[in-house]
Amino acid sequence: MNDAETDILVERVGRIAIIKLNRPAAMNAVNASLRASLTQTLVGLDTAPDVDALILTGAGERAFCAGQDLDEALTISTDSLAGWLNHQHAMYQAVRDVKKPIVAAINGTAVGAGFQMTLMCDLRVAHPDLKMGQPEVKAGLASIVGSYLMSLQIGHSLNQQLSLTGELITGERAYQLGLVNDLVLSEDVLSRAIDRAKYLASLPTHAFRATKEHFRHLTQAGFEQACTAGIRYQLECYSTGQPALVMQEFLSSRHGAKVK
Repeated sequence: MNDAETDILVERVGRIAIIKLNRPAAMNAVNASLRASLTQTLVGLDTAPDVDALILTGAGERAFCAGQDLDEALTISTDSLAGWLNHQHAMYQAVRDVKKPIVAAINGTAVGAGFQMTLMCDLRVAHPDLKMGQPEVKAGLASIVGSYLMSLQIGHSLNQQLSLTGELITGERAYQLGLVNDLVLSEDVLSRAIDRAKYLASLPTHAFRATKEHFRHLTQAGFEQACTAGIRYQLECYSTGQPALVMQEFLSSRHGAKVK
């Protein structure tokens, strides 16, 4: 069995489908096989007649998703960057295009791409102690798509602070800011997400989907502009060599810690 067959798990609670990002040893970081598998899974479940709503969560207790897989990111050059980001944006679009209710059960760390995926879900459930945010600048990368998505949820000044500093916030702080809808104990995150999903699924289907489609249309142009700008700015960042240096240093320190 290859990674593409195992990096996404789907469990069922009645007519609710629970999608688990399943790379717990890598804190569910996004790599090529996870991107492709998640995109395919979302499309399949959104059209499945026996599924009323979806939940997106992470396997294990440490992380929802720790963003891009750094081992993969280190292999990207300015020649391959645009294609790599286009695959990433296709995965994001698959989350945005889900017509059925989709709730993020944020069970642990959600940063970078992981944080962005939660913002694309209809509702978000988290616990107080987890960490969330956009640490891209600390990795030598521009915070473009994430800052756009945050602009739909919070004001410009705070968005600028979080995007420019790369600082992470707790689940409790995210709830206070409106980035999270429900704050519960860590052991209750999934059950609350299931309750939320069941409620959304119980609403008149056409009215729910039409309202959701309207929100998507309102933000689609801005999202596409952010994705296009992301390629341009990340090309500039990668051309400096800084992202590779920062990521290599981080991976070296992490692997060194494992050896010890």
